[in-house]
Amino acid sequence: RSSDLRLTAVAMTVLIVPVIVVVLMLIGTNQAGAKQIFSSVPIAIIMLLFILASAWHMKIGMQVVIEDYIAKTATKAVLLILNTFIPIVLFAMAAFAVGSTAE
Repeated sequence: RSSDLRLTAVAMTVLIVPVIVVVLMLIGTNQAGAKQIFSSVPIAIIMLLFILASAWHMKIGMQVVIEDYIAKTATKAVLLILNTFIPIVLFAMAAFAVGSTAE
């Protein structure tokens, strides 16, 4: 569990610099400019990897909080299920958004 957390933290640390560069490239652009930037395969891959690492990092961190601080078994079970599906939904939405810029 902690090794997964470290892996996602390292991935996010490595990817944050290119993500910041992409965000800076987006400053002052309109929707067509943003679409052009995100239609670049390397940029799309970088953004999706960052979002995937962030969503998984969030899942792992929230799982620890839920397991440590939620006492009721039923509540814990529901929250752990939601904690599994919410990051998947977030990544799917991000993948759709980035993928919809393909020309």
